[in-house]
Amino acid sequence: MKKNILLSIMTVVTVTGMVSCNKDWLKPKPLSFYEPDLTYTDAAAMRAALVACARNARIEYYGDNPPILTEMLFTEVTVEGVTDKSGPPQDLNLLITPDGATFNNADRNRIYYYWSEGYKGIKYANTIISRIDKATYASKDERNAILGSAYFHRALRYYRLTQQFGDVPAIMKEVEGPKLDFFSTKREVILEYIKKDLDSAKSWVSDNVNRGEVTKGAVLHLLTKVNLALGKFDEAIASATALINGGAYNLMKAPFGATKKNVIWDLHRPENKSLGENKEGIFMIIDRFGDGGYDGGMRIMRQAVPFWGTNITTPTGKKGTNDNTNPPFVQSNLYGRGIGRCRPTPYSQYEIWTDPNDLRHAPGNWMNMEDLVYNDPGLKSANDPYYLKPLQLRNASGGLLCTDTIRCWFGWPHYKIFIPDTENSPMQGGHSDWYVFRLAETYLLRAEAYYWKDDPGSAANDINEVRKRANAAPITAAQVNIGTILDERARELFFEEPRKTELTRIAFLFAKTGKPAYNGKTYSMNNFSDNNFFYDRVIEKNVFYRTGIVTNHGDKYTMSPYHVLWPVPSISIQSNTYGVINQNKGYVGYESNVPPLDKIP
Repeated sequence: MKKNILLSIMTVVTVTGMVSCNKDWLKPKPLSFYEPDLTYTDAAAMRAALVACARNARIEYYGDNPPILTEMLFTEVTVEGVTDKSGPPQDLNLLITPDGATFNNADRNRIYYYWSEGYKGIKYANTIISRIDKATYASKDERNAILGSAYFHRALRYYRLTQQFGDVPAIMKEVEGPKLDFFSTKREVILEYIKKDLDSAKSWVSDNVNRGEVTKGAVLHLLTKVNLALGKFDEAIASATALINGGAYNLMKAPFGATKKNVIWDLHRPENKSLGENKEGIFMIIDRFGDGGYDGGMRIMRQAVPFWGTNITTPTGKKGTNDNTNPPFVQSNLYGRGIGRCRPTPYSQYEIWTDPNDLRHAPGNWMNMEDLVYNDPGLKSANDPYYLKPLQLRNASGGLLCTDTIRCWFGWPHYKIFIPDTENSPMQGGHSDWYVFRLAETYLLRAEAYYWKDDPGSAANDINEVRKRANAAPITAAQVNIGTILDERARELFFEEPRKTELTRIAFLFAKTGKPAYNGKTYSMNNFSDNNFFYDRVIEKNVFYRTGIVTNHGDKYTMSPYHVLWPVPSISIQSNTYGVINQNKGYVGYESNVPPLDKIP
């Protein structure tokens, strides 16, 4: 036995020694590998790359503290409502810095998301554009439709980046290796470039596609925004009119779908958004349970519903509400378990709602705190007279019954925010498709173009198309100004529009045209970051920033004119060792700027 064991060991050693002389066995032999030249060879592969663009766009609206909230809190419609800790973006003067712009987590701002994911979306689109003629297609039309869709996705990212950050690097080709020599390019140069792309794409892309894919309508809608940003108002009117009169889309004006309650409620039901019957959605984000999206879906009720489950007492001094699943009356199943992060301002909660017949603010569609009831189990067991009675903000002596009115006491658009949730208990907001572009906004964009053209009658007609659908009284031409249009956008597009992007675009136009705003002021590009319409509008309408309201935790709400543009994340500037990415005025690093490029490299 010992001889046999020794012989076996010697045999293994000998074979191992023989193998060690030949290094081929050390070479890795992967089961599969990714090679772009072998991957992007046909239309199916190119369409798969477009799916990456669509998924990249979806992230903006989903998960905890989705990036769209950062867009909203830099405006007059909302502020960050979490008040039990420092870090959430309330004191913008303190927290919004080039280093602070890289946090990108649920307790901070999401500025870095827009920078990093914006360029990821551009990367995905550039891969398709640069390789478009290396693949085979059934027809030239198929090739052009894919190229037009990629143009749209790239243009969408650059439209947003140029209104969020101003001058940014323009990367219009696939980057195939390390590159550390980027330079900022003038905002207007980038807008002109993507306008040319969209002018081509509008003839190539069809409306006869699956929901979630790029439509001709989406191209025309984005082209309208780009035309506006460039001050090309006649062309903005033309692109919006081509969409409105094209026949593929219509405002929904009557109850429809599986609910048939009222048109405003029906329009925003998850089950109705992507119905063939619904002709209003132009560009959609698709999110369904089990499709590989974010766990728990949108979680929109967690963000935009007040933190009503705590800090509210009854007039008898007892704990009044309970948002978990134990009470006999589980109120969170009807309205969701919110944390009050997306806190509306008095402007968006009260001041813009001047018409009592407006369906967007009607009982059942809009929720006020007094529509909730005291439901804590302790009230029932104590036979408290306020059990299941409506909430009250003050007692008979005028004392507050809510200890944190910033976070726990405000109204919200229930028709838009209520998304049933099968994954979280209590409910936080489940899966739902979402509108990115909707025809109601197209009317408001055309109304804005008419405003810049000094045609208030036509502007009023377009605004009234949206108002009449909501059962609101029409406005007159004499009432039209940019504030009227912004008010209507706030009523119609809450949690849909990128509000900061649009306010900054409008601020650029006031500075570019010198047209007086409704406040009597004129603006100039010479001191844009010091004196602009964006800041004046926010301070006029947002009492939190205007008066420096202080939270229970001791944090103060602040904003400055330079917040019209976000800081470029310092990590991107510092790692770009052979080029110069400019910083915006008001932030550390601005002193190292060089003149931006005036043409695309």
